[in-house]
Amino acid sequence: MRSDLVTAIDHVGIAVPDLDVAIAWYSEHLGMVSTHEEVNEEQGVREAMLSFPGASSDSAALQLLAPLNGDSTIAKFIDRNGPGLQQLAYRVSDIEEISDELRSRGVRLLYDAPRRGTADSRINFVHPKDAGGVLVELVEPAKNPIH
Repeated sequence: MRSDLVTAIDHVGIAVPDLDVAIAWYSEHLGMVSTHEEVNEEQGVREAMLSFPGASSDSAALQLLAPLNGDSTIAKFIDRNGPGLQQLAYRVSDIEEISDELRSRGVRLLYDAPRRGTADSRINFVHPKDAGGVLVELVEPAKNPIH
């Protein structure tokens, strides 16, 4: 595998029942600020990316994910596990190439093709059973991200 395919830890995703309450908690208790918020209808979530004031734009972030409805993956996660850590995301330089490489090694991905993620990124997920029980997200940032 090319050494430049996986470039960094992108973010840690936390499932929360109420996004506004969670943002306020991380702001009040840890001094974090929301750097991006959006609704992703396809994934059934309202989400926010949080960082520390003054952190570089390529620093790892905290992603808070709240369900839009009871059918969303995040709602089901919270029902099964309660709120908490949901995923670990790695930044990648080429989502298609890393997906092909992982599949060639017998690793299962959740989507046949990349999907739209936060801020127009392109994403896919490694099946937790193939990653030691961890839901691993692969994130190729948008060339010109929306904010």
